[in-house]
Amino acid sequence: MTKRVIILNGGSSSGKTGLSRCLQAVLPEPWLATGIDAFIDSLPASMEGSGDGIDVDAEGGVSVGPDFRRLEAGWMAGVAATARAGTPVIIDDVFLSGVESQRRWREVLEEAELDALWVGVRCAPEIAAGREIARGDRQRGMAVQQAEMVHRGVEYDIEVDTGENESIECARMIAEHLGQN
Repeated sequence: MTKRVIILNGGSSSGKTGLSRCLQAVLPEPWLATGIDAFIDSLPASMEGSGDGIDVDAEGGVSVGPDFRRLEAGWMAGVAATARAGTPVIIDDVFLSGVESQRRWREVLEEAELDALWVGVRCAPEIAAGREIARGDRQRGMAVQQAEMVHRGVEYDIEVDTGENESIECARMIAEHLGQN
């Protein structure tokens, strides 16, 4: 089965979005890019801090409620439908619940009869923390908290380290793994 979905999983500020853009540059056909940040940006403001939506505490810990999960399920199904319609998609996500997050994606993709390339995006916590500060749009502490927890129990086809390698180099490794270099 030809892979029409690439899922990048890594903690906040690990370099997923930049890697996604580099993948779009090196892959021979056009791929759409979407991610958890775009999904969160599309949520109503009333869901922030509601307990049912998404909450970020002072230390950068993130928790989500049932309304978030319900809307996320619809977003995931929509992304899968896009890929099923023939448009390849790169997804950058943060698996806050590790293997459980991967399970949710697997179920949605299996229902759509799609196969994904699972990519672990790693970055040393101190490097991600520096990026977090430079970005200025994240609660400090998220990068360090998420650096390892998002990978717990998750199985990957390939892993890359954006702290050790430039994003374009990581993208080339992924494209080579796909056989599209």
